[in-house]
Amino acid sequence: MLSHEQIWTAIDRLAERYGFSASGLARHAGLDATSFNRSKRVGADGRKRWPSTESVSKVLAATGAQLDDFLRLIEPGERVRRATVPLVGMTRAGSGRVFSDDGVPVGGPGWEEIDFPDLTDERAFAVEVQGDSMEPLYRDGDVLIVSPSADLRKGDRIVVRLGNGEVLAKELKRRTARTIELASLNPAHPDRVVNLGEVAWMARVMWVRQ
Repeated sequence: MLSHEQIWTAIDRLAERYGFSASGLARHAGLDATSFNRSKRVGADGRKRWPSTESVSKVLAATGAQLDDFLRLIEPGERVRRATVPLVGMTRAGSGRVFSDDGVPVGGPGWEEIDFPDLTDERAFAVEVQGDSMEPLYRDGDVLIVSPSADLRKGDRIVVRLGNGEVLAKELKRRTARTIELASLNPAHPDRVVNLGEVAWMARVMWVRQ
């Protein structure tokens, strides 16, 4: 059974992951800035107040996090595996020299490292957004934490590296036995249909540090 403390702790941890305070996360999701304040979590009569499912849904939509990501923050058994992840720029990510064939970073002079607490995926790495092709969801300088081992589903935001070195960050619209359909995050850029034979690797966006 989920406790009041677990739910609110998960919201606090979600805010921290995206570089927000609790009030900053609420504003980012289009909610009243005081929605997640600690003073709002218990009423004047001592009764516990719970965040609404609508407010949680708005937070997930605004950050790009998935419901199972949020649920993992609730689970008391989650353990930190490492405190840093390798980081590379989006342009540099197009180089085959810094990745294995299945999208695992192999290091090299193009990589740096950033702190990222509470990470449980040993294969995750970070890609820094460059340019405006992913606005308004992701902006120049944002850091995407991605996982090449995570299951991919319709609606997931993913990073795709093609065999020719092109790197795309889009939403997975549809996947067939031969192609993937990718919806652009920026309406000024077209959607794409890519043959699976052209894909070097795909990685799901797990978190964004803004």
